[in-house]
Amino acid sequence: MNNKTLIDNLRSIPDFPRKGINFRDVTTLYKSAECMKIMLDELEELYKDKGITKIVGIESRGFVMASALAARLGCGIVLARKPGKLPSTVIKESFTKEYGVDTIEMHLDSIDENDVVLIHDDLLATGGTAKAAYKLVKYFKPKHIYMNFIVEIRDEGLHGRDLFKDIEYTTLMIV
Repeated sequence: MNNKTLIDNLRSIPDFPRKGINFRDVTTLYKSAECMKIMLDELEELYKDKGITKIVGIESRGFVMASALAARLGCGIVLARKPGKLPSTVIKESFTKEYGVDTIEMHLDSIDENDVVLIHDDLLATGGTAKAAYKLVKYFKPKHIYMNFIVEIRDEGLHGRDLFKDIEYTTLMIV
């Protein structure tokens, strides 16, 4: 993929949220109508024939494209959220990320065995958040699970992709 327009509009912020981290800020992509169209068109092309019935958007930037793509594909959206944000019974998974430990939750009734699920997030770095989401989705035993990221970071020695060798996943940009 690596669309030049997307790469040119992806902002990098050094030393955020702490020294030594080069944060990739996808909000610069979201504020551009042209970038939004490119991303959505590419995602639709990747997944239009996969039979997706649910897209899991990971808090919070993952909600943006997950929602837009769900509307295009005619499927539902499931939110993977930080603790205490979902009002009904949840399952949860804790994980380690680049700069701390966190937990995500999903509603216990959000996915079933007949679903084909796409897990979507904005960024793959160490893979902790995505792996936790994958474990939550796998709990429901859906027919199939796909994963997608807008950006995959490889240039800083991050190897999140190594966690997903047996999972079909795609990224729109590799930096």
